[in-house]
Amino acid sequence: MKRRLIALVLMLFAAADARAQAPPLRISLTDAVTRGIEASHRLAELGARQDAARAVEDQRQSASKLQLTALGGYTRTNHVEEFRIPGGQVIYPDVPDNFRSRLDLQWPIYTGGRTAALTRAAAAETSAIAQDREAARADLKLDITRAYWAVITARASEDVVEQALARIDAHLADVRNQLAVGLVPPSDVFSLEAQQARQQMLLIEAQNIAETSAADFRRLTGLSPDAEFDLADRIDTPPAPSPQVAALIEAARATRAERKALQIRIGGLSERITAAAAGSLPTLSTVAGWDFARPNPKIFPRQEVWKRSWDVGVNVTWSLIDGGRVHAEVAEASANQRAAEERLKDFDAGIDVEVRQRAADAVSAEAAITAAEAGVRAAAEARRVIADRFAAGVAANTDVIDAQVALLQAELDRTRALANAHLAAARLDRAVGR
Repeated sequence: MKRRLIALVLMLFAAADARAQAPPLRISLTDAVTRGIEASHRLAELGARQDAARAVEDQRQSASKLQLTALGGYTRTNHVEEFRIPGGQVIYPDVPDNFRSRLDLQWPIYTGGRTAALTRAAAAETSAIAQDREAARADLKLDITRAYWAVITARASEDVVEQALARIDAHLADVRNQLAVGLVPPSDVFSLEAQQARQQMLLIEAQNIAETSAADFRRLTGLSPDAEFDLADRIDTPPAPSPQVAALIEAARATRAERKALQIRIGGLSERITAAAAGSLPTLSTVAGWDFARPNPKIFPRQEVWKRSWDVGVNVTWSLIDGGRVHAEVAEASANQRAAEERLKDFDAGIDVEVRQRAADAVSAEAAITAAEAGVRAAAEARRVIADRFAAGVAANTDVIDAQVALLQAELDRTRALANAHLAAARLDRAVGR
């Protein structure tokens, strides 16, 4: 038993060690978007709304089909005096227990187009909600892309600060050695220690930003709060250049899900106008039924026995005076259609501005990368020259500090420029509807 217990403990420790040594999950941007779409509660909500709209469409369509209903009932009445022909048959017997059953059939033949128009309006709303879901999917894709590059940017910034801190640590060790032999004053060491403390603060801030960005990324992609992950894309790979602005604007008008949803809803509101106007037209329906009752009120004289009967008819309904109800319903649907049309015009006007802004942001971000890389090269060369001059004793310690700070700032600027380029490309894709 003791050996078994020891073996079990060793197995548990081995399993825990295997979990601890498991490599972090490697995720590309495409994988992150796929995970986020699968885990999105917002998209699931819109999917449920689409199912509800589809059910409403089925309800509207079922109103034009044959309806068959089974009815049944029992009624207890007070006793009455029987009525009979003197010396003859009972005409109205005392039957306190009344049983009734009926199969009732109704079939609308003509509704003035109201039922068909309402069905088409419900189908339009189903399609519009599908486009709303696509728009929400595009928004989620942009949010995931933003969070993805935010994590990469934060981790890259953390690496930059760590490298800068390593450089200043090495330089601080050299200055302390020079102080020990009397080559530099103590103030040079204090200045370097102050700069070292500042960069340590920058490192702490960068680590905090990286952690909070990772938490937001886990939330959007459905990962567990403590899941470890690596991101496959590299920040130093600039995005592809964008096409001409005019082509982007035309593509946005053709592909934006929000615009498609507005167009579909305008068509649905037109159908609602048709349905409302049909309220002033007559409706024609067929009714039929088969009764089995005791007593059967359709059979004379009444008898306390089960009797069958049937009926078939045609009903015409025509509202001649409705107090202005149909006119008000038409006016309401027409006003809603005009409001949707104005919203579409406003959206079209905004697309032009939005696409132009996002395209300008993408061009500016691409240009900033070139400038930032030139700044890094210049700062790195300046630091190398200053370091060589300091080693030769012809440059001051403050010059070295300034050169290292300039290099750190240039590297951070390049990291931000690369991240801004990727985000600008993602925002442009969202504006175009890709």
